[in-house]
Amino acid sequence: MKNNNKRCPWVVPLFLLSCFLGLIQVQARTETKENKVQQLITGTVSDHQGLPLPGVNILIKGSHQGAMTNLEGEYGINASIGDTLSYSFIGYTTKILVVTQNFKGDVQLQQNADALSEVVINAGYYNTTERERTGNIAKVTAEEIELQPLVSPLQTLQGRMAGVEISPGNDLPGSAPTIRIRGQNSLRAEGNYPLYIIDGMPLNSSPLESNSNLSFTGIDPLSTLNVSNIESIEVLKDADATAIYGSRGANGVILITTKQGQSEKTEVQVQVYSGFSEVPNRIDLLHTEQYLQIRRRAFENDGTEPTQFNAYDLLVWDQERDTDWQEEILGGNAAVTNLNLTVTGGNQTTRYRLNGGFQEQGTVYPGDANYQKATGGLSVSHHSKDQKFKLQTAINSGLDNNKIVGNRSLVSSIFSLAPNAPAIFNEDGSLHWEEWIETGIDNPFNGYFNTSKIEASNLISNLSLSYELLKGLRLKTNLGYTNYNSEEIFKIPKRSYNPLYSEFLEAQSIHLLQKRNSWIVEPQLEYTTQLNKLQIESLIGSTFQKNQSRITEFTATGYVSESLIGNIAAAESLSDGRRQSTTYKYNALFARIGLNWDHKYLLNLTGRRDGSSRFGPGKRFANFGAIGAAWIFTEEGFMDHLDFLSFGKLRASYGSTGNDQIGDYGYLDAYEATPGAGGLYPVALANPDYSWEINKKLEAALQLGFLKERLNLNISWYRNRSSNQLVGLPLPGVTGFNSVQANLPATVENRGWELEFTSLNFQKKDFSWRTSVNLTFPENELVSYPNLEESPYANTYRIGEPLNIALLYQYEGINPETGFYEVADINGDGRFDYEDQVVVQNQNRQYYGGIQNQFTYKNFSLQFLWQFVKQEGRLTLFNTGSLGNSRAVVAEALTDNSTYQSISNSSESRRAYNYASASSLGYTDASFLRLKTLALNYNLPSAPLQKIGMRGAKLFLTGQNLFTFTDYQGMDPEVTNGTGASFSDLRTYSLGIQLNF
Repeated sequence: MKNNNKRCPWVVPLFLLSCFLGLIQVQARTETKENKVQQLITGTVSDHQGLPLPGVNILIKGSHQGAMTNLEGEYGINASIGDTLSYSFIGYTTKILVVTQNFKGDVQLQQNADALSEVVINAGYYNTTERERTGNIAKVTAEEIELQPLVSPLQTLQGRMAGVEISPGNDLPGSAPTIRIRGQNSLRAEGNYPLYIIDGMPLNSSPLESNSNLSFTGIDPLSTLNVSNIESIEVLKDADATAIYGSRGANGVILITTKQGQSEKTEVQVQVYSGFSEVPNRIDLLHTEQYLQIRRRAFENDGTEPTQFNAYDLLVWDQERDTDWQEEILGGNAAVTNLNLTVTGGNQTTRYRLNGGFQEQGTVYPGDANYQKATGGLSVSHHSKDQKFKLQTAINSGLDNNKIVGNRSLVSSIFSLAPNAPAIFNEDGSLHWEEWIETGIDNPFNGYFNTSKIEASNLISNLSLSYELLKGLRLKTNLGYTNYNSEEIFKIPKRSYNPLYSEFLEAQSIHLLQKRNSWIVEPQLEYTTQLNKLQIESLIGSTFQKNQSRITEFTATGYVSESLIGNIAAAESLSDGRRQSTTYKYNALFARIGLNWDHKYLLNLTGRRDGSSRFGPGKRFANFGAIGAAWIFTEEGFMDHLDFLSFGKLRASYGSTGNDQIGDYGYLDAYEATPGAGGLYPVALANPDYSWEINKKLEAALQLGFLKERLNLNISWYRNRSSNQLVGLPLPGVTGFNSVQANLPATVENRGWELEFTSLNFQKKDFSWRTSVNLTFPENELVSYPNLEESPYANTYRIGEPLNIALLYQYEGINPETGFYEVADINGDGRFDYEDQVVVQNQNRQYYGGIQNQFTYKNFSLQFLWQFVKQEGRLTLFNTGSLGNSRAVVAEALTDNSTYQSISNSSESRRAYNYASASSLGYTDASFLRLKTLALNYNLPSAPLQKIGMRGAKLFLTGQNLFTFTDYQGMDPEVTNGTGASFSDLRTYSLGIQLNF
């Protein structure tokens, strides 16, 4: 039986607190052993503007003792007179100082003219720098994303990366966004998911199922992560960057690194913000007078008599009532609250970071839906005094509680409801039925009291161990485990529906339980050496991974009381439902050799042999690899006279990766139990011969830095070709099966240009201004598909066109005789079908990107991001004269020079409208420019705060989706699904404070 006890959201924080107390005891014991001859040196490390620098490494040369500055640039280290201290920080010149009797400890670092060599990039199994990377890797840091009031980490990337396209799932928290890294490679939707790596642990990226309003895109598997706890997100795009991940990296790799401890002293940070969200845009709709005028004109033009059945809005409903249904349905404010508590500390060899967070978001819809998330994180890093042994562990846990209103038609009701429609609710909050029943129709909020509650828990853990066997030779092991559990209860009470049918209805609940767990073991051997000017980095390792997933779904009916719905012990009957369990095993051997000659010529070779349990015997293993090369040509002597060009690099890569993102056991025959009979019947055909999709990637790029890297420009051209496409091949009905898994002889190509520009526009002591721009021109094409015309996809794809297309009728204008829309009958057979759909509409973005600016003035900083997209989208035309409201521009149909068809409610007008909606007339410019993010921060003066025991404090104001400039007449140009009444992200305002102790 199901346990109805609610999960305690404080289990994880209490567990983490106990771990923290244990670490404090370890720290205290260690500190008592310190050499008493040394003296404690304290101070602050700042930049050339006098602003504190957090994360600066301080090391006593000739020893393994060190420290790191905290968030306020402060540090403390035990050293003796005569010791040499080294201060190093990314992007700044390392400073060397000798400890003297009068040494004060305050240090100022100067910005490094060659800052690119200091920017560390996480490439997955190894680290590189911005200067010497051979692959295409994009990165965002905590500074850009940590204060954004968002649920999914992927949403923070919108507009920030070239080649990375993210479309929100819907407006509900927890919905899975769609992410495409350099386009769509596979004909299957599930074959385009990238690989998620959280602190070295791979995570299943496919969305989870739902019976709620999240069912369209599914539940985001990353929703349980705390955005404020993320240190950086790197996206690996080309073959050189992704090939070391083999088949798992076919569609790109997203590396998420959580924050680590940075200080030896115990420090506490409290971060709180609160705000609200609202629908960012409204549509101008007809008011009652206009609406009724158009409706009456329709009956006049048609020569028909209105009755209470075909014109209840004219004859039955109140002619003076004028309801703004957008305000009624979407007019609420969704409260947003977020709380984070962080404790860091440690000693010279061990550092830890403990984090706990709580997030809550309400809803703009009527009802009491809300989303709550509690998270906890623990990271510990340790090394021996001789630096030979190193340990790094990260544990991230999250609990989601998502309560969703169960009616899926609320937004569509904006257009389906006439402005003079009766009230939806009675004064006591129950659904109003009388006036609706009189007209023979249901209340459009039919099903409103249905609710869905999703409780999910997720654990992501990783442990990395390494030991230096010999100089330059290090043995490493990466261990990881994930465990995801969710329980969804969809409750359907009788009061949600028409009381006339209550005697035929039963209260019921639909239960959906999902479990995912996985483990991974990756032993590795790493060797680094220097031979004169040649630096060699080599890596060999293997991967052993196992994923298990289970889904259980059933329906309980016959509850005698609404309060008992969901308690299956109180149900009269349970359905057989479905039980599904799958296991996926993955083994691989991988290797890398990186050659660096004089920091001028770079070569990177990677290879991997993959084995997947999703293919039949003889097809399970495949080899993948890549080569990447770069030439830093500004290191050549002939470039010395070009003083304005401070950095120049050419790079290129080529390689292949596989793709096994299909269902498990597809190569076997499948059977299901015969209901009630105890037998089996076949449901899927075996095909042991299908194998890997192959993705071949080619890239060339130019990277330039001007004026000592104050200006930086990256230009990349790429071409990815995915062949041997894996799909379910439809079969004739006489076979008894719908499809069989097979490789199709189709090739999909994604190519394009990516431009990235950064500049330091102005920098003085009190003021600085930085700008970054990214721009992507993508192209997607079905290059080849033998015998496409004879395949089941003849009416879905076109050779030489993108995969994401719409096949439309050719719009001919308004017929002068009928006054209705008209489309072309291409073959002249007197009917309209797929043979007449000759217009190919590209539904992909023509280009997209973002513009980000960051200003600092003394203790103030301002950051804002503009997102822009060039595209076309679908928009409902509206049949003038039919029941239901329309955009206000439809009132033009009352004039003589209307671009709309004649006002009518006849079957001929509806048929003409349907054909026109499926023609080129139904598409319009949906380009937009959006102020995606705005953040204003103020650091309070530190001197008064230190008097009360605080290290620092910061006030911050953030906004999301504040303004959108577009010619699109729907609610949101980012969601152009036809009605124009859908939207994705809400406009959010939040105000917060951060306190450091």
